[in-house]
Amino acid sequence: MGGAVSAGEDNDDLIDNLKEAQYIRTERVEQAFRAIDRGDYYLEGYRDNAYKDLAWKHGNIHLSAPCIYSEVMEALKLQPGLSFLNLGSGTGYLSTMVGLILGPFGINHGIELHSDVVEYAKEKMESFIKNSDSFDKFEFCEPAFVVGNCLEIASDSHQYDRIYCGAGVQKDHENYMKILLKVGGILVMPIEDQLTQILRTGQNTWESKNILAVSFAPLVQPNRNDNSKRDTVGLPPCAVRNLQDLARIYIRRTLRNFINDEMQAKGIPQKPPPKRKRRRCRRRRINTYVFVGNQLIPQPLDSEEDERMEEDNKDDDDKDHNEALKPEEPPRNLLREKIMSLPLPESLKAYLTYYREK
Repeated sequence: MGGAVSAGEDNDDLIDNLKEAQYIRTERVEQAFRAIDRGDYYLEGYRDNAYKDLAWKHGNIHLSAPCIYSEVMEALKLQPGLSFLNLGSGTGYLSTMVGLILGPFGINHGIELHSDVVEYAKEKMESFIKNSDSFDKFEFCEPAFVVGNCLEIASDSHQYDRIYCGAGVQKDHENYMKILLKVGGILVMPIEDQLTQILRTGQNTWESKNILAVSFAPLVQPNRNDNSKRDTVGLPPCAVRNLQDLARIYIRRTLRNFINDEMQAKGIPQKPPPKRKRRRCRRRRINTYVFVGNQLIPQPLDSEEDERMEEDNKDDDDKDHNEALKPEEPPRNLLREKIMSLPLPESLKAYLTYYREK
């Protein structure tokens, strides 16, 4: 599934294309997509396909097409502080983007059938926290993943404000999914080849809207060959943050706000300048005709306009090449710089930076 938008050269290019095609429509969703490089969730050797609007699968590891994820993010109508459950959380790519919107006081849970994929997701999340420049620009709700079949969730599990299911749901499992949702909550899942948004308006009332025609692999059914009682899957607890963690959140928030106010006072823009796109021009041909013996043969001839366009494009290419040769300065992490300048013990500075090395 996918192919709705043209391929990008990098993550920003992909997001530009999704915006142009109206799959990304809100600034909050756009910021989350730009902050998480889709290529980081691909295995080595497959990253060349990361910025195409296509699904990708290797063994148990799977990523849906970018146009699907963007429609899901928009349909969920995420807000800071909400609780989110990802049924079939896979690589954790979607859950990590959701965590950037939920913020530190949200709940971000995922359940995944394959244990190797859960380990992969945890590795990718740890890499994001330790290495991504985006981590210090957001307040993050860290995802918690468990292994299990989402059709075997314990009946006494808590309900969620937002739920997404990343596999095809049969009609007889629709009500099972709805029960996991709080009143006023939103559930997004594929039913009968339609990505569907379901709003729970009351204890027994719902509103549904089809979003997009899709094709998803169906949910894996629990193994019913064994007559013994099946173990139910327990979701992660909704734990309250301890005082030490709360202190770190508020110290980082205060410093981030101070930096933003300082930059605004100096007239320094907080957003990076728009990415300069390479001009793409198609050459036009003018056909002329010449006589060869008794036959009239068409001969393509470049027009003067074509020659001018070719010269302009060559100048642009030369400029792009010269700019690419200039060494890029690494982006400054102002929050880290501010923390490291504080008169605090090194161990406390390390804690405030989440033990990041850059």
